[in-house]
Amino acid sequence: MWRDRYLYLLLLPVVAFYLIFHYAPMYGVIISFQDYNMFKGVFGSKWIGLANFHDIFSNSDFYVVLRNTLLLNFLTLIFGFPGPIILALLLNELTSMKFKRTIQTIIYLPHFISWVVVASLIIPMLSPRDGIVNALITALGGKSIYFMGDATWWIIVYVLSGIWKGIGWGAIIYLAALTSIDPTLYEAAVIDGAGKWKQTWYVTLPGIRPTIIVLLILNIGHMMSVGFDQPFLLGNGAVIQVSDVLSTYVYRLGLLSADVAHSTAVGLFQALVNFILLIGANLLSKKISGDGIY
Repeated sequence: MWRDRYLYLLLLPVVAFYLIFHYAPMYGVIISFQDYNMFKGVFGSKWIGLANFHDIFSNSDFYVVLRNTLLLNFLTLIFGFPGPIILALLLNELTSMKFKRTIQTIIYLPHFISWVVVASLIIPMLSPRDGIVNALITALGGKSIYFMGDATWWIIVYVLSGIWKGIGWGAIIYLAALTSIDPTLYEAAVIDGAGKWKQTWYVTLPGIRPTIIVLLILNIGHMMSVGFDQPFLLGNGAVIQVSDVLSTYVYRLGLLSADVAHSTAVGLFQALVNFILLIGANLLSKKISGDGIY
């Protein structure tokens, strides 16, 4: 241990970050079981057991935001998860390293752009009056579409914008996994007469299967979590029936209504379901394929 003391020093800031910002605030979970009063504090408020959870599950609005959260995450998982894999496979086939690095840089950039900036670009582009997309549609003889005011179109915009923003960053992990595949396996496949498609199917995909499974399990473990920025910034009153998710619901309860107890209860429910989904997906994966996160 003393020999690796400098490595432990490098690890110290990360440990401190998680202790301070992730583990220390966990005492606040107690609030979800209290009739919380900010003047009395966490340890002075009255204990009411599961009453806050009963109130949440009795509220019809909760089931609407729960449905929206699961729907948006499910669609993002189905259409967004294969994207980085396909992109990494395509990039891996490029022979020009200069061109490959250029493409990688371009597709990574959206990850670093704030959702505030992305939303400020998407909304004007899709405007039914003077948006460039609708201008093109009408120029081709079509009718203007209110993308951000129609529930179905809004969901499509939400999913596609999320894929566009994250596909390049997700491909990094798969590109790293591809470098670990033994090149002699491809040489053996070529000798056996395998073309590019068969090499991909029988060598490449099995080689990165553990990485795919781990990331799939982690994504399933976030099925109850939707980032606040994207639905809040892209959403509006016309599509609130599909854009209102658990994160925006907690925002309204906790910050706008100052109902800290119920918002904490929603957050705890969200975390517990995510944990159950994560464990369940891992157990199922271990049983079917033998691979998992532990």
